[in-house]
Amino acid sequence: MADLSATTGTWVIDQSHTTIGFTVRHAMIAKVRGEFADFSGSMTLDGANPANSSAELVAQTASISTGNADRDGHLVSPDFLDVAKFPTLTFTSTNVKADGDDFIVTGDFTIHGVTKSIPVEFELVGISQDPFGNTRIGFEGEATINRKDFGLVWNAALETGGVLVSDEVRITLDVEAIKQA
Repeated sequence: MADLSATTGTWVIDQSHTTIGFTVRHAMIAKVRGEFADFSGSMTLDGANPANSSAELVAQTASISTGNADRDGHLVSPDFLDVAKFPTLTFTSTNVKADGDDFIVTGDFTIHGVTKSIPVEFELVGISQDPFGNTRIGFEGEATINRKDFGLVWNAALETGGVLVSDEVRITLDVEAIKQA
């Protein structure tokens, strides 16, 4: 196992330098990407024993953005996220395993009022000191979910076969966090 001692501590996600994104296939031929703009989260890391680490993330579902106002309006509607009824999506870790600079963080992911355990694969990108005296840590993570498992079932059949929106959603996390004193 790599020396993870520098990771030990409590870290708060820097929203301005973090992306909580997703990709979904549209019309069976193209990928649509989006992200959540309003979120918060933290990690408590134990470099000596990564299994003692934990992480949590809360995203405001109304902050979803795909760069298209009409599509975003549909995504926040009851057809998809139903933000009036389900204003947040959350991830709370339940298990952390380290393999070198890679981590598998398993946790309870709640979206649309449904909670499922999902594994998220993370790579430690690095730790650095910024010009203002803050210690920063970076991780890149990825997970794939089936949106129907979370009650997100709206779709439309295509005349050429297939459906308008794929069931598979790839979640990508580019996280930068600041160590707390």
